[in-house]
Amino acid sequence: MKILDKKILADAKGVRIFSLKIESPLIAQKVLPGQFVVIMVVKEGERFPLTIVDKDKNSITLIVQELGLSTKFLSRLNVGDSLYAITGPLGNSTEIRKYGKVAIVGGGVGVAEIWPVAKAFKAKGNFISTILGARSKELLILENELKSTSGQLYVTTDDGSYGKKGFVTDVLKDLISKDKYDLVYAVGPIPMMKSVSDLTQDLGIKTIVSLNALMVDGTGMCGSCRVTVKGQTKFACIDGPEFDAHQIDWGEFIKRSKIYEDKEKHICRLNEL
Repeated sequence: MKILDKKILADAKGVRIFSLKIESPLIAQKVLPGQFVVIMVVKEGERFPLTIVDKDKNSITLIVQELGLSTKFLSRLNVGDSLYAITGPLGNSTEIRKYGKVAIVGGGVGVAEIWPVAKAFKAKGNFISTILGARSKELLILENELKSTSGQLYVTTDDGSYGKKGFVTDVLKDLISKDKYDLVYAVGPIPMMKSVSDLTQDLGIKTIVSLNALMVDGTGMCGSCRVTVKGQTKFACIDGPEFDAHQIDWGEFIKRSKIYEDKEKHICRLNEL
Protein backbone atom coordinates (compact mmCIF):
# COMPACT_ATOMS: atom_id res chain seq x y z
CA MET A 1 0.00 0.00 0.00
CA LYS A 2 3.01 2.25 -0.48
CA ILE A 3 2.64 5.36 -2.64
CA LEU A 4 4.97 4.95 -5.63
CA ASP A 5 4.12 8.17 -7.46
CA LYS A 6 2.10 11.33 -6.92
CA LYS A 7 1.14 14.00 -9.43
CA ILE A 8 -0.87 17.22 -9.13
CA LEU A 9 -3.23 17.24 -12.11
CA ALA A 10 -5.08 20.48 -11.35
CA ASP A 11 -4.83 23.15 -8.69
CA ALA A 12 -6.93 26.25 -9.34
CA LYS A 13 -10.05 28.09 -8.20
CA GLY A 14 -9.97 26.33 -4.84
CA VAL A 15 -9.99 22.87 -6.46
CA ARG A 16 -7.10 20.42 -6.19
CA ILE A 17 -6.99 17.14 -8.12
CA PHE A 18 -4.11 14.68 -7.81
CA SER A 19 -3.19 11.14 -8.81
CA LEU A 20 -1.61 8.45 -6.67
CA LYS A 21 0.10 5.32 -7.92
CA ILE A 22 -0.15 2.75 -5.13
CA GLU A 23 1.67 -0.55 -4.76
CA SER A 24 -1.06 -3.19 -4.75
CA PRO A 25 -0.24 -6.22 -6.95
CA LEU A 26 -3.16 -8.43 -5.86
CA ILE A 27 -5.77 -5.77 -6.67
CA ALA A 28 -4.00 -4.87 -9.91
CA GLN A 29 -4.23 -8.49 -11.08
CA LYS A 30 -8.02 -8.64 -10.55
CA VAL A 31 -9.46 -5.19 -11.27
CA LEU A 32 -11.68 -4.57 -14.29
CA PRO A 33 -12.98 -1.27 -15.74
CA GLY A 34 -15.66 0.31 -13.57
CA GLN A 35 -14.52 -1.21 -10.28
CA PHE A 36 -13.29 0.65 -7.22
CA VAL A 37 -11.44 0.33 -3.93
CA VAL A 38 -12.30 1.49 -0.41
CA ILE A 39 -9.38 3.06 1.42
CA MET A 40 -8.45 4.31 4.87
CA VAL A 41 -5.72 6.93 5.09
CA VAL A 42 -5.11 6.51 8.83
CA LYS A 43 -6.36 4.09 11.48
CA GLU A 44 -8.69 6.69 13.02
CA GLY A 45 -10.02 7.83 9.64
CA GLU A 46 -13.12 6.96 7.65
CA ARG A 47 -13.46 4.50 4.80
CA PHE A 48 -14.25 6.00 1.41
CA PRO A 49 -14.38 4.72 -2.19
CA LEU A 50 -12.20 5.68 -5.15
CA THR A 51 -12.38 4.37 -8.71
CA ILE A 52 -9.32 2.62 -10.11
CA VAL A 53 -8.38 4.53 -13.25
CA ASP A 54 -5.26 2.65 -14.35
CA LYS A 55 -3.08 -0.31 -13.40
CA ASP A 56 0.10 -2.16 -14.21
CA LYS A 57 1.44 -5.46 -12.93
CA ASN A 58 2.15 -4.28 -9.38
CA SER A 59 0.18 -1.07 -8.84
CA ILE A 60 -3.08 0.78 -9.29
CA THR A 61 -3.66 4.46 -9.97
CA LEU A 62 -6.31 6.56 -8.25
CA ILE A 63 -7.36 10.12 -9.06
CA VAL A 64 -8.71 12.19 -6.20
CA GLN A 65 -10.31 15.59 -5.80
CA GLU A 66 -9.58 17.18 -2.45
CA LEU A 67 -12.99 17.81 -0.89
CA GLY A 68 -13.67 16.54 2.61
CA LEU A 69 -11.41 15.87 5.56
CA SER A 70 -10.29 12.40 4.45
CA THR A 71 -9.24 13.52 0.98
CA LYS A 72 -7.36 16.40 2.59
CA PHE A 73 -5.45 13.88 4.72
CA LEU A 74 -4.82 11.78 1.62
CA SER A 75 -3.45 14.77 -0.28
CA ARG A 76 -0.82 15.28 2.44
CA LEU A 77 0.75 11.87 1.80
CA ASN A 78 3.81 11.72 -0.43
CA VAL A 79 5.87 9.14 -2.29
CA GLY A 80 7.10 6.53 0.19
CA ASP A 81 4.16 6.95 2.57
CA SER A 82 1.62 4.15 2.93
CA LEU A 83 -2.15 3.96 3.29
CA TYR A 84 -3.52 2.35 6.45
CA ALA A 85 -5.85 0.04 4.52
CA ILE A 86 -7.15 -0.64 1.03
CA THR A 87 -9.89 -3.10 0.02
CA GLY A 88 -10.82 -4.19 -3.47
CA PRO A 89 -11.53 -4.51 -6.24
CA LEU A 90 -15.17 -3.88 -5.30
CA GLY A 91 -18.38 -3.39 -7.26
CA ASN A 92 -19.40 -4.83 -10.58
CA SER A 93 -17.28 -4.15 -13.62
CA THR A 94 -18.65 -2.38 -16.68
CA GLU A 95 -20.40 -4.61 -19.20
CA ILE A 96 -18.06 -4.21 -22.14
CA ARG A 97 -19.45 -5.34 -25.47
CA LYS A 98 -19.83 -4.20 -29.06
CA TYR A 99 -22.61 -1.60 -29.11
CA GLY A 100 -21.54 0.32 -32.18
CA LYS A 101 -21.47 4.04 -31.52
CA VAL A 102 -20.88 5.07 -27.91
CA ALA A 103 -20.95 8.55 -26.39
CA ILE A 104 -18.92 8.77 -23.19
CA VAL A 105 -19.50 11.82 -21.01
CA GLY A 106 -17.30 12.89 -18.10
CA GLY A 107 -17.66 15.92 -15.86
CA GLY A 108 -15.16 17.24 -13.31
CA VAL A 109 -13.21 14.50 -11.57
CA GLY A 110 -15.63 12.01 -13.16
CA VAL A 111 -13.41 12.28 -16.24
CA ALA A 112 -10.99 9.99 -14.37
CA GLU A 113 -13.62 7.25 -14.13
CA ILE A 114 -14.44 7.21 -17.84
CA TRP A 115 -10.85 6.66 -18.93
CA PRO A 116 -10.59 2.87 -18.28
CA VAL A 117 -14.12 2.38 -19.60
CA ALA A 118 -13.37 4.28 -22.81
CA LYS A 119 -10.26 2.15 -23.41
CA ALA A 120 -12.24 -1.06 -22.90
CA PHE A 121 -15.09 -0.01 -25.21
CA LYS A 122 -12.61 0.95 -27.92
CA ALA A 123 -10.84 -2.41 -27.59
CA LYS A 124 -14.19 -4.09 -28.31
CA GLY A 125 -14.47 -2.22 -31.59
CA ASN A 126 -16.87 0.56 -30.62
CA PHE A 127 -16.62 4.04 -32.10
CA ILE A 128 -16.15 6.44 -29.19
CA SER A 129 -17.30 10.05 -28.99
CA THR A 130 -16.01 11.54 -25.75
CA ILE A 131 -17.31 14.72 -24.13
CA LEU A 132 -15.30 16.25 -21.29
CA GLY A 133 -16.56 18.99 -19.01
CA ALA A 134 -14.76 21.19 -16.49
CA ARG A 135 -15.30 24.50 -14.75
CA SER A 136 -12.28 25.98 -16.53
CA LYS A 137 -9.26 24.96 -18.63
CA GLU A 138 -7.07 24.72 -15.50
CA LEU A 139 -9.37 22.03 -14.04
CA LEU A 140 -9.57 19.80 -17.12
CA ILE A 141 -7.86 16.42 -16.66
CA LEU A 142 -6.83 13.50 -18.91
CA GLU A 143 -7.60 15.25 -22.18
CA ASN A 144 -4.64 13.72 -24.03
CA GLU A 145 -5.27 10.25 -22.61
CA LEU A 146 -8.90 10.27 -23.70
CA LYS A 147 -8.04 11.76 -27.08
CA SER A 148 -6.07 8.60 -27.84
CA THR A 149 -9.12 6.39 -27.18
CA SER A 150 -11.69 8.54 -28.98
CA GLY A 151 -12.79 8.88 -32.57
CA GLN A 152 -14.15 12.29 -31.60
CA LEU A 153 -13.29 14.40 -28.55
CA TYR A 154 -15.20 17.46 -27.36
CA VAL A 155 -14.39 19.75 -24.44
CA THR A 156 -16.70 22.15 -22.63
CA THR A 157 -15.89 24.63 -19.88
CA ASP A 158 -18.32 26.58 -17.74
CA ASP A 159 -16.40 29.83 -18.21
CA GLY A 160 -15.49 29.36 -21.88
CA SER A 161 -11.74 29.39 -21.17
CA TYR A 162 -11.25 26.27 -23.33
CA GLY A 163 -13.30 24.34 -25.83
CA LYS A 164 -17.00 25.17 -26.07
CA LYS A 165 -18.53 27.42 -23.41
CA GLY A 166 -21.38 25.62 -21.72
CA PHE A 167 -22.16 22.15 -20.46
CA VAL A 168 -21.51 18.60 -21.64
CA THR A 169 -25.22 18.17 -22.28
CA ASP A 170 -25.08 20.97 -24.89
CA VAL A 171 -22.63 18.92 -26.96
CA LEU A 172 -24.42 15.63 -26.28
CA LYS A 173 -27.75 17.10 -27.41
CA ASP A 174 -26.14 18.21 -30.66
CA LEU A 175 -24.50 14.82 -31.30
CA ILE A 176 -27.57 12.67 -30.68
CA SER A 177 -29.76 14.97 -32.76
CA LYS A 178 -27.50 14.49 -35.78
CA ASP A 179 -26.48 10.85 -35.49
CA LYS A 180 -27.64 7.55 -34.00
CA TYR A 181 -25.90 6.48 -30.81
CA ASP A 182 -26.31 3.02 -29.34
CA LEU A 183 -25.11 3.83 -25.82
CA VAL A 184 -24.42 6.85 -23.63
CA TYR A 185 -22.16 6.34 -20.61
CA ALA A 186 -21.82 9.19 -18.11
CA VAL A 187 -19.91 9.90 -14.90
CA GLY A 188 -19.70 13.18 -13.03
CA PRO A 189 -21.60 15.44 -10.65
CA ILE A 190 -25.07 14.14 -9.86
CA PRO A 191 -26.95 17.04 -11.54
CA MET A 192 -24.91 16.42 -14.70
CA MET A 193 -25.75 12.72 -14.78
CA LYS A 194 -29.44 13.46 -14.21
CA SER A 195 -29.40 15.99 -17.06
CA VAL A 196 -27.82 13.41 -19.37
CA SER A 197 -30.48 10.90 -18.34
CA ASP A 198 -33.30 13.38 -18.99
CA LEU A 199 -31.85 14.19 -22.39
CA THR A 200 -31.56 10.60 -23.61
CA GLN A 201 -34.71 9.16 -22.08
CA ASP A 202 -37.13 10.71 -24.56
CA LEU A 203 -35.01 9.39 -27.42
CA GLY A 204 -34.80 5.90 -25.97
CA ILE A 205 -31.00 5.79 -25.98
CA LYS A 206 -29.60 3.26 -23.50
CA THR A 207 -27.78 5.27 -20.82
CA ILE A 208 -25.52 3.98 -18.06
CA VAL A 209 -24.23 6.07 -15.16
CA SER A 210 -21.73 5.25 -12.42
CA LEU A 211 -23.13 6.54 -9.15
CA ASN A 212 -20.85 8.33 -6.68
CA ALA A 213 -23.04 7.31 -3.74
CA LEU A 214 -22.21 7.77 -0.06
CA MET A 215 -20.41 4.62 0.98
CA VAL A 216 -18.80 3.22 4.15
CA ASP A 217 -17.92 -0.48 4.01
CA GLY A 218 -18.38 -1.13 0.29
CA THR A 219 -19.71 -4.67 0.86
CA GLY A 220 -23.47 -4.12 1.20
CA MET A 221 -23.58 -4.13 5.01
CA CYS A 222 -24.02 -0.48 6.04
CA GLY A 223 -26.76 0.56 3.61
CA SER A 224 -25.35 4.07 3.14
CA CYS A 225 -25.21 3.76 -0.63
CA ARG A 226 -28.77 2.58 -1.18
CA VAL A 227 -30.55 3.89 -4.22
CA THR A 228 -33.98 3.17 -5.68
CA VAL A 229 -33.75 1.64 -9.15
CA LYS A 230 -36.92 0.66 -11.00
CA GLY A 231 -38.81 0.89 -7.71
CA GLN A 232 -36.46 -1.49 -5.90
CA THR A 233 -33.81 -0.77 -3.27
CA LYS A 234 -30.32 -1.40 -4.58
CA PHE A 235 -26.87 -0.83 -3.10
CA ALA A 236 -24.34 1.00 -5.25
CA CYS A 237 -21.44 -0.97 -3.78
CA ILE A 238 -22.63 -4.48 -4.63
CA ASP A 239 -25.40 -3.97 -7.20
CA GLY A 240 -23.57 -1.14 -8.96
CA PRO A 241 -21.90 1.27 -9.08
CA GLU A 242 -23.35 1.38 -12.61
CA PHE A 243 -27.09 1.49 -13.27
CA ASP A 244 -29.55 2.22 -16.04
CA ALA A 245 -29.90 5.99 -15.72
CA HIS A 246 -33.56 5.95 -16.76
CA GLN A 247 -34.53 3.66 -13.87
CA ILE A 248 -32.97 5.70 -11.04
CA ASP A 249 -35.06 7.74 -8.60
CA TRP A 250 -32.93 10.84 -9.06
CA GLY A 251 -34.86 13.00 -6.58
CA GLU A 252 -34.24 10.55 -3.76
CA PHE A 253 -30.62 10.02 -4.76
CA ILE A 254 -29.91 13.77 -4.76
CA LYS A 255 -31.43 14.17 -1.29
CA ARG A 256 -29.42 11.25 0.10
CA SER A 257 -26.18 12.65 -1.32
CA LYS A 258 -26.58 15.77 0.85
CA ILE A 259 -27.46 14.26 4.24
CA TYR A 260 -23.96 14.73 5.71
CA GLU A 261 -23.11 17.95 3.89
CA ASP A 262 -23.36 20.25 6.94
CA LYS A 263 -21.41 17.86 9.18
CA GLU A 264 -18.63 17.52 6.61
CA LYS A 265 -18.30 21.29 6.30
CA HIS A 266 -18.20 21.63 10.08
CA ILE A 267 -15.44 19.02 10.42
CA CYS A 268 -13.40 20.69 7.69
CA ARG A 269 -13.70 24.07 9.45
CA LEU A 270 -12.52 22.52 12.72
CA ASN A 271 -9.53 21.00 10.92
CA GLU A 272 -8.56 24.43 9.57
CA LEU A 273 -8.56 26.03 13.02
